[in-house]
Amino acid sequence: MTLDSFAIQLLNGLVSGMLLFVMAAGLSLIFGLMDVINLTHGAFYLLGGYIGLTLVRSFDNFWLALLVAPLFVGGLGFAIEYFLLRRLYGRARHLDQVLLTFGIALILADLIRANWGAYVESVAPPQVLAGQVSILGIEFPVYRLAIIAFGLILALVLWLIITRTRIGAIVRAGVSDAQLVRGFGINIQRVFAIIFAVGCGLAALGGVIGAPVLTLYPSLDSEILILALVVVVVGGLGTLEGAFFGSLLIGLADTMGKAVLPEFARFILFAVMALVLLIRPSGLFGLRGAD
Repeated sequence: MTLDSFAIQLLNGLVSGMLLFVMAAGLSLIFGLMDVINLTHGAFYLLGGYIGLTLVRSFDNFWLALLVAPLFVGGLGFAIEYFLLRRLYGRARHLDQVLLTFGIALILADLIRANWGAYVESVAPPQVLAGQVSILGIEFPVYRLAIIAFGLILALVLWLIITRTRIGAIVRAGVSDAQLVRGFGINIQRVFAIIFAVGCGLAALGGVIGAPVLTLYPSLDSEILILALVVVVVGGLGTLEGAFFGSLLIGLADTMGKAVLPEFARFILFAVMALVLLIRPSGLFGLRGAD
């Protein structure tokens, strides 16, 4: 691999990592705070992408899609948590959660296929971010650089919310001990609903911004879900830092693996996960007591 090719793949790895972070941030908090195995996350990503596709084609406005799709999917996630998932809290086994969320994911996948078909769909980036820019003599798409910047800004905003606000303090306390939060008279059910809705909205946001890069097709939801789950396991449950650095690690490993050894790309990905878990069973930023 030449130096230019390495630089391009490094940038592509950062793009992949930032897209994964948008997905994994919400998924990690849902796991860590609610102890919920949410297998609908990939379907929400794909649904957000297709809603964005429809809005772009109907109104020729990418920014409208960026706003509406997360709000719609976040509202859907809120309804699922309120009417369905809430009934399963407190059960010792996670099998019920797996079956419920997997069933919802299958329903959403069928609805997506029925409404948008099984074809590969592409979404054009906004005109202001079209074209390429030269970086050290390498031509690289402006939109992909914008994704890197967006991911970093989103990480900073979420970090400030988690570390500097009251709701962030409640979330952090809930990840450590939800019963303690209840003891202070805080409506933890409402916090659960908000976190679940925000996590689903972030998945849809990832679907919108990722559509011009990854395109859209029916099986994309399972592919994205697998990568997001790997990120959550590697980074550690319930930690924003784990979601961020885990996404970067997995995004770079996946991109470099496909570029250098495409036949062993998945092996390299899971080898990285296995190596991290051998060193830190609770993940890079998981609670040390879980090791």
